[in-house]
Amino acid sequence: MHTKTIAQLSQGLKDKEFSSVELTQHYLNRINQSQLNAFITVTDDLAMKQAQAADEKIASNNANILTGIPYAHKDIFCTQGVKTSAGSKMLDNFISPYDATVSHQLNNADLVMLGKSNMDEFAMGSSNENSYYGSVKNPWDVTKIPGGSSGGSAAAVAARLSAFATGTDTGGSIRQPASLCGITGLKPTYGRVSRYGMIAYASSLDQAGPMTQTAEDAALVLNVMSGFDEKDSTSAEQDVQDYTANLNDSIKGLTIGLPKEFFSEGLDNEVADNVMAAVKEFEAMGATVKEVSLPNSAYAIPTYYIVAPCECSSNLSRLDGVRYGYRCEEPKDLEDLYLRSRSEAFGEEVKRRIMIGAYALSAGYYDAFYLKAQKTRHLISDDFKKAFENVDVIMGPVSPTTAFDLGSVKDPVSMYLADIYTLSANLAGLPGMSIPAGFAQNLPVGLQLIGNYWSESKLLNIAHQFQQQTDWHQKMPQEN
Repeated sequence: MHTKTIAQLSQGLKDKEFSSVELTQHYLNRINQSQLNAFITVTDDLAMKQAQAADEKIASNNANILTGIPYAHKDIFCTQGVKTSAGSKMLDNFISPYDATVSHQLNNADLVMLGKSNMDEFAMGSSNENSYYGSVKNPWDVTKIPGGSSGGSAAAVAARLSAFATGTDTGGSIRQPASLCGITGLKPTYGRVSRYGMIAYASSLDQAGPMTQTAEDAALVLNVMSGFDEKDSTSAEQDVQDYTANLNDSIKGLTIGLPKEFFSEGLDNEVADNVMAAVKEFEAMGATVKEVSLPNSAYAIPTYYIVAPCECSSNLSRLDGVRYGYRCEEPKDLEDLYLRSRSEAFGEEVKRRIMIGAYALSAGYYDAFYLKAQKTRHLISDDFKKAFENVDVIMGPVSPTTAFDLGSVKDPVSMYLADIYTLSANLAGLPGMSIPAGFAQNLPVGLQLIGNYWSESKLLNIAHQFQQQTDWHQKMPQEN
């Protein structure tokens, strides 16, 4: 059962080949046998209750296409009555009193939550080595990283521990782990999916999206996740279209832009070869290719690592040991409470980013750092606007390399370079995808698709057509 896509599982449930209870128990058994550390919390009892309720709806012919499908929920989404830790010691004891909007939407679609997936602490990381709960392992090679911050979600889908998973993408945290684990990952346009109840890292960059086996599955899940939310001031009042409606449209005449800046020094040769082979597949389907330039993308890393830490230092200031979360023992006074609670509960990378942000926002440095970064962000966005005057979609690598060894990258700046091709889309607020496109050193390689604003339907169509011609998305790692 676990080899099936969401679409196939949905048909199996409809045809009574198996029940949601049987399907859910099958996935729970796989999770319990797994050595990947992909989950922080496994919600066995809740999953079985939701599966039983789903089976009742299916029996009464009152089901929708996603009724009874099991999934993994990134542990950054608040889930009522279930621990929501964001991968941090700071929230290890936090039981959310409410549901995030995304959690609420998934519940309303009668989906089955298997548990909360592991992640880099507060979504800060590119390797999933920053989790308080230990590193997630890549199912293709357990000595390798799965990517971050949504590494638990990516590993769970790749190893078929769940039918799909939710993820969040602040600088590549859906696309990069999707690429390194060989699955499909979609970051929608900023504002497409509600951020309410999603523990904030960088509020102007964070966006939730689906992580699935196929583009068709991503379309099915995005139909449920999308929509305007009055509880979220950054939510866009855009009608939710049926993202499955145009999957089978021809892509003949599609114009693909290849940014010359994405194919320069630092890109692994085998990764580049796989990406170009995928582009040639699109040409065979009737697409044309043009070189484009994104000259300011060279500044994406320094821009992101000013903007995001500034926003995180503000967002995480609420975690002070007073109202909820971790509190140090026997504080001497209020200052000691703040100091020890935060220093004891935050990990090293989170502390680093808080300090960078606080410094950049401090008097005398705001104009020199934060304001300049915001101006550069506009230049990066303008580059994309110019490119999309001549092309329909931008393609390129997701990550400069395949998955690297656990513990092999010690220098934070070297780690930040893993996001070099993904950050620009977040800074501009554009939708982006990673789809499986080959293997290098026996590890998956993803192809990145970046679209214009609100073009998720087009991206899914392009990805689906590629997956009709290739079988990379069907490849599965050996059992771990």
